[in-house]
Amino acid sequence: MRADPPAEAAWRGFSVRLVVAAVLLLLGYLGLALAVDPYDTGRPRLVDRDGVRPQGPRTATASRGRDPAFAAAIIGNSHIQLIKPANLREATGLPFVQLAVPGTGPGEQLLIADYFLRHHPRARALVIGADSFWCTGDPALPMQRPFPAWLLAEDWASYLRGLLRVRVVGEVVNRLSWALRTTPRRAAPDGYWDYEPDYLALGDPDMPARVASRAKPAPADPDPGEGGPGFPAAAALRALAGRLGADTALVLVFPPVFAATKARPGTARAAAEAACRAALAGAVAPRGRVVDWSGDRPELHDSTLFFDASHYRQPLARRIEADIVAALREAGATGTDAPRP
Repeated sequence: MRADPPAEAAWRGFSVRLVVAAVLLLLGYLGLALAVDPYDTGRPRLVDRDGVRPQGPRTATASRGRDPAFAAAIIGNSHIQLIKPANLREATGLPFVQLAVPGTGPGEQLLIADYFLRHHPRARALVIGADSFWCTGDPALPMQRPFPAWLLAEDWASYLRGLLRVRVVGEVVNRLSWALRTTPRRAAPDGYWDYEPDYLALGDPDMPARVASRAKPAPADPDPGEGGPGFPAAAALRALAGRLGADTALVLVFPPVFAATKARPGTARAAAEAACRAALAGAVAPRGRVVDWSGDRPELHDSTLFFDASHYRQPLARRIEADIVAALREAGATGTDAPRP
């Protein structure tokens, strides 16, 4: 049975008003979100507060990566996370920011590097931690876990789509509340996050589960998709190195793993790992420097320097920092705050 014309017209009018209201609501929200700039991306904003409230590095990277206070960056995941930007600054005079994001691989890390360089065309140094994730054979360099690439996107369309996420709506409200406080607590501007307290809160480093993780030998074969012969991340790294300015030093760090968990010499896994490292080192040659902690060193046999197979502790981080500083100095990357000899 058909609706009579007046009822049909009333329904059509209601539908139009509903659509118009939804569009106006959407545009109003987008206008507010753009003005508030919830993650401090530097786009037009109403909230005159630098930085972001305390939060994880996945979303704080957009703010830190564009901060003009820094001229050098540390990029990677939790395997380079303990490198202190303040220590590198003290030793080299270069203002470093820590942009490591746990649980990321080369795809996300190269996005972060591009973002930092876009906002720092005269960057003085990049320190990149390349772990086993960089040995993937997938040319897409797939993301390991959800990552807000839209926050680092250069185009407005990606950014606007990202603002429509439910979590972002909540962050718009959170940022307004944060900005209205007299002395709001801010996330660390230099991005340093010491994971030691988090690990210690989970239990003693010598608890049976952790001891077992440090004693588990690596398989003889490489993990699926990591056996080569091609390593697409190396090609992407070479492209990044080629875009760097003449005054930008590049240091590639192969982070350590506990000795008992390393690939055994003579196995296919050891050969694949060596081929991957060679491809990555070749990608930054000749201008780049390599800090290689993947070999056999006495420190890698000391269980007190590791939480698990790949997450080392502060004393070992200091030794890796010393090698990074030496590489930066060798590359001539020092600033006005560098200590005098």
